[in-house]
Amino acid sequence: MDRHSRARLTERHVELFPDDTLFGRLARTVCTANCLPRKELFEAWETCKRVRRRVRGGTVVDVAAGHGLVAFTMLLLDDSSPGAICVDLRKPASFGRLEAALTARWPRLAGRVTYQEVRLRDAVLPDDSVLIGVHACGPLTDRVLDRAIAGRARVAVLPCCHSVERCDSGKLMGWLPPGLAIDATRAARLREAGFAVHTATIPEDITPENRLLIGTPAA
Repeated sequence: MDRHSRARLTERHVELFPDDTLFGRLARTVCTANCLPRKELFEAWETCKRVRRRVRGGTVVDVAAGHGLVAFTMLLLDDSSPGAICVDLRKPASFGRLEAALTARWPRLAGRVTYQEVRLRDAVLPDDSVLIGVHACGPLTDRVLDRAIAGRARVAVLPCCHSVERCDSGKLMGWLPPGLAIDATRAARLREAGFAVHTATIPEDITPENRLLIGTPAA
């Protein structure tokens, strides 16, 4: 299976996911929603399961949420979170289709994911927030880190669209490729702000933009 494919998952793809695992059940449900690219299913799953190994509970804040699959997946992986907030400038129709499919399969999700159609700086977030930005483009990843540092909130980002003009590379590009220099600088910034930092990757066959950065405020 090409996990990098941007082709939309539909009901005819249900048979590709026969396993009776949480991922298998989630994948089949996403297929019935008929609105998501295959790549984004695998991207959300692989990111969220790595984050949940280190970050439990809290109100999930899915930045640049789009269809909101990251928010729902985080709740499925850890039901101790009270809920999730999707933050994006516009709530797409795919959010409603996905929400309907997922809440029909898992009624406990009903009403637990809300949407704020605002810029991140204007979002109203609770004190227990866990900020997560999966491919929040370019400097938006830095704004996710800004908000986490300011609120001493746990945070996870999977950066993309690295811009040497708009993102800080820490003057490391003499040693490192631009994207890696920018992400290394982000990790150093979190550490300097008093966060415990964990770095990981998701499989490269899903996306080459696969570096995952997780930060937790030190006690």
